[in-house]
Amino acid sequence: MNDRAHKDDNYAVETTNLTKKFGDLRAVDELNLNIERGIIYGFLGPNGAGKTTTIKLLCGTLNPTSGGARVLGRDISDGVEELIGYMPQETALYLNLTIHQNVKLFGELFGLDNTTIVEREEKLLRLIDLQDWKDTLVEDLSGGMKHRASLACSLIHEPKVLFLDEPTVGVDPDLRASFWDYFLGLKNQGTTLLITTHYMDEARNCDTIGMLDRGDLIAEGAYSDHLEATGTDSLEEAFLKHTKGEKV
Repeated sequence: MNDRAHKDDNYAVETTNLTKKFGDLRAVDELNLNIERGIIYGFLGPNGAGKTTTIKLLCGTLNPTSGGARVLGRDISDGVEELIGYMPQETALYLNLTIHQNVKLFGELFGLDNTTIVEREEKLLRLIDLQDWKDTLVEDLSGGMKHRASLACSLIHEPKVLFLDEPTVGVDPDLRASFWDYFLGLKNQGTTLLITTHYMDEARNCDTIGMLDRGDLIAEGAYSDHLEATGTDSLEEAFLKHTKGEKV
């Protein structure tokens, strides 16, 4: 378990012994993170490792059992919704509204004027390749298209910290590549991104990779750090070695 924990406004995200229990299960186990501003931080781990629970805690959609966290210097217990963008795994859209109506609604909720919403919506719908579907009800979209529409809604207010839980699930390889070009562009503009992914090739785009196993941060570092520390040639092999106790 990583025991680094201190408070510094230079960090986008900090956690101090952040813990979430469901009955006897510790989904997140005294997690300590200090994530710098303006980087892409990737969470890797198998299903049940605690990745999604960690994201939900940081976004304030789950309350911690103990410990705490700050986002852009604000304690999550004080509410951080207006500071962040959040794209969950599950569809978080109004099914009886069109893509356009959802994007417009999210923009209005964040206080954007109509001109700004129109400009940003056009750009985002090009990014997710849904321009021709903007007037389609969300309930009539495929699972992958719903996922892409959810991404547009999470980006409409141009948040400084963006939480993306499996953002490229159900997306074809070409569109996946364009998503990552966009994510890297956001990073270059100063946005901090926290991303969960099962695609190991995507993880190479992350500045720092945190490996989670059964709610515990077992290793953290750059892609090359993980390979060097474990003497392996792939993240899959590095993860397996880390779970056997060979930690960075």
